[in-house]
Amino acid sequence: MATKTTVRAVKGTRDFYPEAMAFRTWLYGQVRAISERFGYREYEAPILERLELYAAKSGEELVKEQSFVLTDRGGDELALRPELTPSLARMVAQRQATLVKPVRWFSFGPFWRYERPQRGRTREFFQWNIDLLGVESPAADGEIVAIGAEFLRNLGLSADEVVIRINSRRLMERKLAELGVAEGQLVEVFHLIDRCDRLSPDKWAAWAVDLGFSGERLEALEALLTDPNLWQEADELCQVFATAEALGVADYLAYDAHIVRGLDYYTGPVFEAHDREGKFRAIFGGGRYDNLVADVGGDRITGVGFAMGDVIIELILDHFGKRPELPATPSQVLVTLFSAELYATTLALAARWRRAGIRVEQALEPVRLGKQIRYADRQGIPYVAILGPDEVAAGQVILKDLGSGEQRAYTEVEAIELLCSVGV
Repeated sequence: MATKTTVRAVKGTRDFYPEAMAFRTWLYGQVRAISERFGYREYEAPILERLELYAAKSGEELVKEQSFVLTDRGGDELALRPELTPSLARMVAQRQATLVKPVRWFSFGPFWRYERPQRGRTREFFQWNIDLLGVESPAADGEIVAIGAEFLRNLGLSADEVVIRINSRRLMERKLAELGVAEGQLVEVFHLIDRCDRLSPDKWAAWAVDLGFSGERLEALEALLTDPNLWQEADELCQVFATAEALGVADYLAYDAHIVRGLDYYTGPVFEAHDREGKFRAIFGGGRYDNLVADVGGDRITGVGFAMGDVIIELILDHFGKRPELPATPSQVLVTLFSAELYATTLALAARWRRAGIRVEQALEPVRLGKQIRYADRQGIPYVAILGPDEVAAGQVILKDLGSGEQRAYTEVEAIELLCSVGV
């Protein structure tokens, strides 16, 4: 007899069984709530984009190594979107003349990157993107950073557990120029700085030497990256910290000269959220991009935003014991089926309760009542309704609370009032 082989899921993707889907739905609800609290409107962009959109400014690593690329029948190179900011810039450029500014938009959807799957990193992931366009002032950066901090606080993560590290590319460009770094070398030096915590000290120093940093020049670079007060030389960072102070989230912020972000389109303040223990990858990251809309064909318009994937934040919540206990099922009550003769009567009862706003699951086969009750208990359904011939004759229905084990007969109106009042 031939052995059956189960077709496996694609490497780096995830199956969202109901329990996992419940967390994803909850997370989306948290994202939507905080975004709308600050006045941001939801949007979405295509899953497929032309590869050239990312080649514009995202950087060679994202385009050549991390994108899922395909060629359509017309010969055009397309990519499963690895990030959303270029799509946002394209959409803004297309309607730039008619959009009311500032533009406050957010999105939560799927993305793909061809990376080596490991803990905290998958090839398919869901990501929250939130952006503010059309505000020159660093007040925009302050608002976006504050949204991130407020989100972390709403999830129960304290400033002792997580931190948002912030820097400025403009500040770093100026300080690196003072060290003799030419403008054409900035991108490579930024990549060096960005990988400081991912390489051993020897490998990082060797790379720095290859880029022309040795002796006193290397010491000057290291001193630059460890100066805790350097941010005070950047007015934009001073305003970001002042905004965070006014909004009551300054304790979540810290200056870190190593934060420069890996994408090439950033132009000003950049930031990343991390657990303070340093056990996980960045929770979210972003920054200011003042030229991206112009790079994809529009007029210049300032922008600032960040992105957060669903994988790391789930690990962080688990690590700190902050993951919510979510209902195993949406059903409030299982309406049991006493007998085949009562099938139509029972279905009519369930239909009336649904119209009253109650989430009802209906038993469809008249198996033993005990088996139906055990099913409800295993599914986490808090109540079962029993409608037998005696209850039908009396105009009543029995409700059994599976938590306490108590049961009693109610009129249908009383049963509806009870189920609506407990809010299960």
